[in-house]
Amino acid sequence: MDTRKVEQQAPSKASHDSGSPQALVEFMSNGWLDTPLSVAAVPHRDDYREHRRKLSEAFPGTYLVIPAGEEKVRANDTSYRFRPSSDFAYLVGPGEAGALLVMEPREGGGHDSLLFVPPHNRGKAEFFTDRVYGELWVGRHRGVDESQLYYGVDRCRPIQDIQAYLDDLRIRGCKVLNVDEDRDLAVYVHEMRLINDEYETAELRKCCEITKRAFEDVIRILPKAQSEREIEAAFWSRARIEANDVGYLTIAAAGEHACTLHWTHNHGAVRQGDLLLLDAGVEVDTLYTADVTRTLPISGKFSAEQRIVYELVYEAQKAAFAQVKPGNDFLDPNRAAMRVLAQGLIDLGILTCSLEEALDPQKMYYKRYTLHNVSHMLGLDVHDCAKAREENYRYGKLKAGMSLTIEPGLYFQPDDGTVPERFRGIGVRIEDDVVVTADGYENLSAILPSAPDAVEAWISGIQTH
Repeated sequence: MDTRKVEQQAPSKASHDSGSPQALVEFMSNGWLDTPLSVAAVPHRDDYREHRRKLSEAFPGTYLVIPAGEEKVRANDTSYRFRPSSDFAYLVGPGEAGALLVMEPREGGGHDSLLFVPPHNRGKAEFFTDRVYGELWVGRHRGVDESQLYYGVDRCRPIQDIQAYLDDLRIRGCKVLNVDEDRDLAVYVHEMRLINDEYETAELRKCCEITKRAFEDVIRILPKAQSEREIEAAFWSRARIEANDVGYLTIAAAGEHACTLHWTHNHGAVRQGDLLLLDAGVEVDTLYTADVTRTLPISGKFSAEQRIVYELVYEAQKAAFAQVKPGNDFLDPNRAAMRVLAQGLIDLGILTCSLEEALDPQKMYYKRYTLHNVSHMLGLDVHDCAKAREENYRYGKLKAGMSLTIEPGLYFQPDDGTVPERFRGIGVRIEDDVVVTADGYENLSAILPSAPDAVEAWISGIQTH
């Protein structure tokens, strides 16, 4: 039985396809010129090899199976754009749909890397009849021999051999772990990913640099923008021009939509005088992603009420930053930010209790207006390392190399009677991407202004040039 996780996949043939007579198959099988593909090494090949080496040390004598995944159906026989699983990308790099990495244990220790990949199929019927893997439909695959050189693995085989290979392992009674099915293997890989190496941090830095340019594309169109979809489109355009894609669905929340934490409908109006909460990140070709939020005054200037809320969130973020250092609890930045927000809510007369009561774990009244914590890990997934154990993540200690977000927010719902009317409908979040260093942190997204005066100057500078 195939131990790969099965996803709904678009069929190789569509209901409206016509048949292929044998004469056509024979005609299509000949006359193709030999045009070899370039086999330059995948960028960062040595870094992926090092990730595999570290994983190998933890699972001696065990076959480790890491699928890239299959294309997933969007509608009937059409698929979403393929993105390999993050675990596969961490160990191999960006790969093709259907690919499968197997780490085979060697006698004497260590593992060999065996990669199954889609083979070339020019000259075969599937070349023009298979909508999923046919090269006439989807373009040339890298191929078996080329993939071995490109990815720097020990061996490559065609994906058609996967089932027989896995059946043989089962018949021989080999110990096999699939990262999609075995918790211990999945946890180990995700805990490896908690600490980024220099290459990964550099990729995250690149993500933030492109994300800044995408934010500036949005700022340029703000004076004439009519809808949130225009905001989303402007950001996405930069992501596709300079990188792979966005790392997650863009939140382009104007006006009171900013009070919905994950507003991705993006069908609302953009109005002068409102705020735009833009939570968006660019995913680069290695599949690492940024996750940045800026709350921008659409007119270029904060109103008095907007500035009061914004400055409170900004001060909360500063308090959180101060707690990002090795040895501190992962939750320390959150605790610091929540104390500032709770005190600010008391000062505004919105909370009418003491600070201690507001922060009491059995009450947490402040959460009515902020809801979420300020941090999550960041890397190949926007909410990275989700399968890591709580004692090493949520309740763990910060360590050098960890990448995480710092993102306090306040959200005053338009129908919340506990909030003064002048603040209702205002939502503010400020989110940055930081990496923990030996003695503190580096704010990778500090290149995007966040202080209120700096935000106004940023908007003015871009729109007047």
